Amino acid sequence: MHYAPATDPCPLPFSPFKSCTVPRPIGWLSTISCDGRANLAPYSQWQNLTFDPPMVMFAANGYPDGRRKDTVINAQQTGWFVWNMATFALRDAVNLSAQALPYGQDEFIHAGVTKAACIDAPGPRVAESPAHFECKYISTTQLPGNGPVGTVDVVFGQVMRIHVADQVIRPDGKLDIAQIQPLARMGYYDYATITETFEMRIPGDNSIADAGLEGRVR
Repeated sequence: MHYAPATDPCPLPFSPFKSCTVPRPIGWLSTISCDGRANLAPYSQWQNLTFDPPMVMFAANGYPDGRRKDTVINAQQTGWFVWNMATFALRDAVNLSAQALPYGQDEFIHAGVTKAACIDAPGPRVAESPAHFECKYISTTQLPGNGPVGTVDVVFGQVMRIHVADQVIRPDGKLDIAQIQPLARMGYYDYATITETFEMRIPGDNSIADAGLEGRVR
């Protein structure tokens, strides 16, 4: 089976595109508006870009009426957004925060999670989440789509502060991923959680530093 998305109808009842790019980390992002209204929303198009300095991106599709997402607007206007790690234990809160609520309705309250103050960012973070990035806004690139929903804002930010809860740090200084159980987005309405990990080192690499396909990094 093959097809060209730009010209051919999908031969399957559901598009395989999102189910091939899996698992995707969830950008559970909190921001605050210029008038002090907190916002919390999950984005499945989220990723780290580089590590020196640490930079991240998220992509937010528009609404059918052409409006941009509040997360994008808040990040641009205040200069900050906060990533909160989504976990299996917080899955219901993540799902509730995905609802399109009227402007000004507090997603923290709607999702049943607690606000915790940030150090640098003006907005709150999710207190129940085990890890957070306070991200300074860099820029937005808008990519046109086939209609308002297909049009996407790609937002870039630099991680200025990292929070990790002490109880999820192992004695060797690494994060206890099996304990955290990060939530990941699949295709359709499917999600996954990470409970097992394994190590692979590049042949000939005997260093103790963290390494991977992107090159050696501490």
